[in-house]
Amino acid sequence: MSEAMAAGGPRTLQIWRGDLTSGELVSYDLVTEPGMVVLDAVLEIQRSQAPDLAVRWNCKAAKCGSCSAEVNGKPRLMCKTRLDHLPADEPITVEPMRAFPLIQDLVTDVSWNYRVNQQITPFTPRENLKEGVETKDGDFLIDQADTDRMSEFRKCIECFMCQDVCHVLRDAHLHDRYYGPRFMIRTASLDMHPLDGVNRLDQVADEGGIGLCNITKCCTEVCPEGIHITDNAIIPLKERVIDQRYDPLFKVLSRDKSRSKRVKPAPRTETPEL
Repeated sequence: MSEAMAAGGPRTLQIWRGDLTSGELVSYDLVTEPGMVVLDAVLEIQRSQAPDLAVRWNCKAAKCGSCSAEVNGKPRLMCKTRLDHLPADEPITVEPMRAFPLIQDLVTDVSWNYRVNQQITPFTPRENLKEGVETKDGDFLIDQADTDRMSEFRKCIECFMCQDVCHVLRDAHLHDRYYGPRFMIRTASLDMHPLDGVNRLDQVADEGGIGLCNITKCCTEVCPEGIHITDNAIIPLKERVIDQRYDPLFKVLSRDKSRSKRVKPAPRTETPEL
């Protein structure tokens, strides 16, 4: 990083202005200060030059996920992207996420994600919990190792940048056939929970469309929380779906288990007529 970049100075931002019907990149010049992030610059432009600029933000601490946008063509949190980490000799482009319908300027309609979330069965305690798993007060006990395995997925701030960069949603627009990376990790966190009693593998394979993911790891690359979405969630889910549907040993064991539950016919007491 050069001293000139670290010290701030004049910069040009090209911000997308418009709605679903039409729009364009509009250039804004401003003098930046040391340590400014993209969100600082956008809000300064909104304050001094474009009061009607629509932008969504909340915490400015990289924990709410509200200020997701595409900066220089890559999904980023605007509040976490420093200006001095971007090339100083070219304009900074700020555009809305492309995987979701545009509302106005930098604001997109991400409500589809919440509708997908409602389709996933929430945590459901399994029946006949082993003795010692549940306390007298009704609290569930769980090993620390199991907690550690799932805690990574709980870091998700629902910025939906993984959804935005996913080519199945961004380029193919298969929102009706694929849940997206965000809800693969939600399903994985439930699937890995030792006290959960719901099998969601058929759902994640059919309605969730996990087979459409070709594990390019682009979702992992943009995650601001560093969640290993592909390696620790999507690939294990794919393996479990394959085991359940295509592993011959799994089918044999499942069939034997099913047969053991059948009621055996009563022995004959009379000789049948020929």
